[in-house]
Amino acid sequence: MLKVGIFGAGHLGKFHIGNWQKIKTAELVGFYDPHDDTATAVANAYKLKRYEDADALMDACDAVDIIAPTTLHFELCEKAIRKSKHVFVEKPLADTMEQANKIVKLAKEANVKVQVGHVERFNPAYLALKGYELNPMFIEVHRLSQFNPRGTEVSVILDLMIHDIDIILSIVKSGVKNISASGVAVITDTPDIANVRIEFNNGCVANLTSSRISMKKMRKMRLFQKDAYIGIDFLEKKTEIIKLKDDNDKDAFTFDIDTPSGKKVIAIANPEIPEANAILLELEAFTQSIIQNAPTAVSEVDGLMAMDVAHHILQKIQSANYLVK
Repeated sequence: MLKVGIFGAGHLGKFHIGNWQKIKTAELVGFYDPHDDTATAVANAYKLKRYEDADALMDACDAVDIIAPTTLHFELCEKAIRKSKHVFVEKPLADTMEQANKIVKLAKEANVKVQVGHVERFNPAYLALKGYELNPMFIEVHRLSQFNPRGTEVSVILDLMIHDIDIILSIVKSGVKNISASGVAVITDTPDIANVRIEFNNGCVANLTSSRISMKKMRKMRLFQKDAYIGIDFLEKKTEIIKLKDDNDKDAFTFDIDTPSGKKVIAIANPEIPEANAILLELEAFTQSIIQNAPTAVSEVDGLMAMDVAHHILQKIQSANYLVK
């Protein structure tokens, strides 16, 4: 039985606690949160032991789940890894690139498992594409949310856009050639809305727009590749594939179109999206990677790569804003 300790029992931390209590191969031994009101409420609601000392909780468990503010990620990750504890840490991996690189180095030296909480990798709309060959040459992304003070200790790039950066990097699997970006700090001191263009060495181009001051919510990604269009709605949990018909499209809706090169048969498929709890899936995957001594689904290196692109985007925005001034 894997013994797990929670660090951070705020809004997202409560979701993690509830899901850990559903995993039969893990035992949630307790949590650490420095805020007395929050800690008391959580201890009573979940019948879970509160540890008032972070070291004591780490010593009592095999793995830690860090859902504290980003500014505390490095401190807690470093402490846990030095104690040879496996680590699940919410995105972004750390507050700075220096910290992120140090975590990667420490994890390798300690030979522990580290998984970063890029939860959209476990969104059922995205999982529905498992087994489907994705080779996009153009990607368009919109991730919009209404303003919420939670998460504003970092920019919209590290708060929202990093989800899409991580997924795009996992799909494209090519080096970044060029980044252009613009962003505006509307409510907070860091960009609250940003538009980014990422060009990859293989010719793929990704356009991303993220905002945390929108009137409506949207989490959509569109992939365009030879002979196919794939639409993913992470919010509504819907996936659509429109492509040239082949022998595997027996159950798809089809229709004919005339093109300059002749008549084509188009197939439209909407993969079945099963009900799924993405947070539970990512925590189960982390647990299994430890039990089976297998690679984590979203490694510390994945987290580092997403952070690297995100920080390059921030540098581009800062440079552009400086030139405007």
